[in-house]
Amino acid sequence: MKFRVPIRRPRAGWLIGALALCLGGLVPVPLRADSPRPTEGDFVLRDFRFASGETMPELRIHHRTLGTPRRGPRGTVENAVLILHGTTGSGANFIRPEFSGELFGAGQPLDASRYYIILPDGIGHGGSSKPSDGLHARFPRYGYRDMIAAQHRLLTEGLKVDHLRLVMGTSMGGMHTWLWGQEYPGFMDALLPLASLPAQISGRNRVWRRIVADAIRRDPAWQGGEYRSQPPSLQTAAEMLLFMGGNPADRQREAPTREQADRVIDAYVARTTRTADANDILYAVESSADYDPAPGLGRIRAPLTAINFEDDLINPPELGILEREIRRVPKGRAVLVPRSERTHGHGTHTLAAVWKDHLVRLLDESRP
Repeated sequence: MKFRVPIRRPRAGWLIGALALCLGGLVPVPLRADSPRPTEGDFVLRDFRFASGETMPELRIHHRTLGTPRRGPRGTVENAVLILHGTTGSGANFIRPEFSGELFGAGQPLDASRYYIILPDGIGHGGSSKPSDGLHARFPRYGYRDMIAAQHRLLTEGLKVDHLRLVMGTSMGGMHTWLWGQEYPGFMDALLPLASLPAQISGRNRVWRRIVADAIRRDPAWQGGEYRSQPPSLQTAAEMLLFMGGNPADRQREAPTREQADRVIDAYVARTTRTADANDILYAVESSADYDPAPGLGRIRAPLTAINFEDDLINPPELGILEREIRRVPKGRAVLVPRSERTHGHGTHTLAAVWKDHLVRLLDESRP
């Protein structure tokens, strides 16, 4: 079954709001009145041990859910879907017309009346425990494997979910999806990583993260993480996140003169710095240090469809990494969505109408 939805070209102002902080932190957009609404909650993990050896007596994981879990003849949950957000974002990023409005409604691919949809906030993000809650730079150093271990405990201990129909994620969440497939290979029926590569963070992807981290750590106003007001380096972080956002053609259309470009940058930085926190961003961009899924790709048993975008500055196709590494995934398939007026760089991962036909195909092919 195919879903074909006409795409209207977004207005330039929408692009800056929805795609600029493309790694995760999107600006809330109202949903239609009849759109499914999530239920929010918190689950506290007791005595959580990080890979660094540090511990927290209570680690809070905030989450949103839609729908109801359903158990099959064997007693295991058969309709749960885990969706994972990007760097600096939260599960709220998916409650938007461009994502939930295309996927969660009646008759849509992840219809919330049929599926139990779980949208957790990763460690250090959204409503989950994070440095800005009070520990600042004394917060334990977390990595991607800590984040998926916490997600697994949320599911199994908090929500009593013992199986997943699908794991999918965008950007950082896509990278988590690769790790889920090899760390818990029998836990899911299918995997859909979006806008990510199954390899260590390197090259230009490493460079922009270092720029953000170095700007904050070397800022005298950061004060070792104990600042009382946000340090100026938060502006540098916001500018880099904007820079790595949509594709160059979008940026040129939105800001065809120097004066317009300055207005776009200034407006975005002002909006971002009103709510962002330098320690939270620092920890988030550094959390990818332990990401290296390549050695475990052969352990992935579930069918996997990896979707990338030709105009993605963070995961450019000319690197050839996805095409090379997907051969090591037993049931893996790589999809490169061509550059077009429908794509908007890295942030296309949240424009579900562009790629949801591939989701439908994966669900059909992986049907238990």
